[in-house]
Parts: sequence; C-alpha cells; structure tokens
Amino acid sequence: MVLSFTTFTAGMVMSITLIMAIGPQNAHVLRMGLQRQHLWLTVAVCAVADVALIGLGVLGLAQLGGLSNKLHGALVGAGMLFLTVYGWQAFQRFLRPRVLTLDVPSSDTSSASVNTMASPRPQPVTRRQAVLSALAFSWLNPHAWLDTAVLIGTASLAYGQGSTTFGLGAAAGSMLWFLVLGAAAFWLGRRLHSLHIWRALDGAVALMMWCTAAWLGFSLV
Repeated sequence: MVLSFTTFTAGMVMSITLIMAIGPQNAHVLRMGLQRQHLWLTVAVCAVADVALIGLGVLGLAQLGGLSNKLHGALVGAGMLFLTVYGWQAFQRFLRPRVLTLDVPSSDTSSASVNTMASPRPQPVTRRQAVLSALAFSWLNPHAWLDTAVLIGTASLAYGQGSTTFGLGAAAGSMLWFLVLGAAAFWLGRRLHSLHIWRALDGAVALMMWCTAAWLGFSLV
C-alpha cells in the first residue's frame, strides 16, 4: 500500500510538473475564464482529453516501448510549428492590446461605463465551439502529445506492475490542475479590466510559447 501510494503520488507530481507551464491549453483555459465564456465546460473537456492522452501513453505507447525516432522527430517538429504560430498570435495581441470587457449588473453603472470605454465585448462562443476549441488545444497540439502521452507513458515503465497506479496518479494530477486553473481564471475574470495586465499576459504567453519551441528544437540536436 505504501508503494502504491508513493507510485500514485509520483504520477501526480510528474503530471502537474509537465502541465503547469503556460502552454496553449492552459492559456486557452485562462482566456475562456477571463472572458467568462463556458469556463467549466472548457475545464472539463481539457481534463478529460488529458486523461485520455495519459491512458494512451501508459496503456498504449509505453507498452510498445515508446516512439520511433522518425515519429518522435515529426512530433517535435509539428510541436515547434504549433507553438510558434500560437506565440505569434499572442504577440499580435501584445502589440495591439485590448481589454475584453465583461457583462456587469445594471445597477453598477459606473463600472459598466468604464468597461465599455475600454473595448468591445468578446464575441460570444457557443457550447459546441467551446468543446471543439478545447479538444483542438488538447489533441491537435503535438507538444501535448510529447509531454502527456510519450513522457508520462515512458516514465510509467519504470514502475513495472505499478504503471497503472502511476497513470492513475498522473490523471488525478491533471484533473486537479485544471480545477485549480479554472478557479483561478474565474477569480481573475472578475478583476482583470486593465489594459496593461492583458498586454503583460499575452506577452508572457508569446515568450513562453517561443521558448518552449526553441527548447524542443534544441532537443533534436
């Protein structure tokens, strides 16, 4: 039981460590929370998608002994492209920042007038669009496959018969992370009305995306 708990905790810690950087998936959750649009639906879809990747890595790729060098290189290259493009989009928002205003109670007229002066409200997002966007950021990002399926799946091999317990811990860590991230985004979404804060957020995301893409590039050398 002690070994199982240790293995479970190891999987949880590794999962949170890999996912806690502000990658495209996390940035998407933050933006949906700050815009107050389908936040918890986005959190649920991202968590389920991550758990599916972890299961594929632990029960599938890990049992096959990992990926071939060519497939690994292709994933890294695609991940670099995905991160570079997403970083460029964030950089464009950094150059031309705008505050995404939120709906406010009619009684709070002073707050409403301040927010309206900042910029237009964000375009409404349907539930279907929210689900598809969350799945795209979860499954169409090759870097997420590298971190979640490949790295966690490969690490689980070190635990032998306890690989399933390691995978369960990793899945629990992913769900815990997205719940905490969603709560933080919800809390911040009621407070972020500063143009400087939005610009700093987009600048940080762009820098993180490009640094991660560069790190992936160096990993191929």
